[in-house]
Amino acid sequence: MPIPFTKMHGAGNDFVVFDGVTRPVALTPEKIRRMADRHYGIGCDQVLLLERATASGADFRYRIFNADGGEVEQCGNGARCLVRFVHDKRLTTKDEIAVETLTGMIYPRLEADGNVSVNMGVPRFEPADVPFEADAREIVYDLKMQNRTVSVSVLSLGNPHAVQVVPDVDAAPVNTQGPQIERHPRFPRRVNAGYMQIVDRRHIRLRVYERGAGETLACGSGACAAVVAGRLRGLLDDKVEVKLPGGTLHVSWAGETQPVWMSGPAVAVFEGTIDLDKL
Repeated sequence: MPIPFTKMHGAGNDFVVFDGVTRPVALTPEKIRRMADRHYGIGCDQVLLLERATASGADFRYRIFNADGGEVEQCGNGARCLVRFVHDKRLTTKDEIAVETLTGMIYPRLEADGNVSVNMGVPRFEPADVPFEADAREIVYDLKMQNRTVSVSVLSLGNPHAVQVVPDVDAAPVNTQGPQIERHPRFPRRVNAGYMQIVDRRHIRLRVYERGAGETLACGSGACAAVVAGRLRGLLDDKVEVKLPGGTLHVSWAGETQPVWMSGPAVAVFEGTIDLDKL
């Protein structure tokens, strides 16, 4: 039986979003891979499934599946789209909602100007929390690759990130080196590989090779991770504009023990239906 979906994007990071609150939605890794295919399916970076909350204090539960069919912990651009989705579907009248994820609660908020802000939580740096194989916490780690060593900052924002500073993001080896970093043996659950160019203390350019999706036009948690990494290195101020291939996000972080805030667009592109049994 065909079920409705909404195609959305946040700064070019695109999603197929399902309402699993009002009707059951049965997804499998194989169906997700076919749905995400840009030639034979709908096409997307991630599939988002909204469900009834199971945690105390949550308004909704939010599940994220990458284009390879794997379920992941966090997606900042997806969280912003989720707020737009629940308002468009009249599932809530709240401007700010509490959303349950695999790694805890997040609090996206619809702003008066139409953008969406998300409290992405407090970043975690201990290697075991990422997870990342290292003896002790460092600001920068040397990561040995096949033919070179790169310097990365490693942290978790509910999902793992490895961020390196590059002189020119356009020339960065995102699609050749990114897959090697994603599956590096020191990251037992794989990792998102970020490439950050510092423009000045309040502006960066960024490309991200996402775990399970490849390079995307934007990565919200990756933008937050880049700003946190830049702040830890003493390169950035507390409020930073992040320019990604698909658009611009704004990230602020006051420092350790404080949450990271991100704001940016959330756009509904079109509505449709799909018969999951035929995938």
